Amino acid sequence: MSVDPDDRTPGAIKDTGARIVTYGAPVLPGAMLLVAYYEKEGRRVPILGLPGCVMYAKRTVFDLILPRVMADDEIFEEEIAAYGEGGLCLNCKVCTFPNCGFGK
Repeated sequence: MSVDPDDRTPGAIKDTGARIVTYGAPVLPGAMLLVAYYEKEGRRVPILGLPGCVMYAKRTVFDLILPRVMADDEIFEEEIAAYGEGGLCLNCKVCTFPNCGFGK
């Protein structure tokens, strides 16, 4: 995902009929997260638009979201907003995630 206003990804996801839960998260690194769900024939498929930082940062919003997606736990906008407290990864020299304040 991009902060570029020309990024067509959110519109393309919406055009599939998917329900966008959030486009943006109060988490650094990873503020440009998009979470959506596509529902068809009783099945709910999560769609994640990941920010570019997931390619280079050691810990990102993806580390907070992926376990829930894999557990088929539906993610709600209010839960993403709650990451605003503890949403800054301090990039510690010795990373102790998940035993730290990131995402708590």
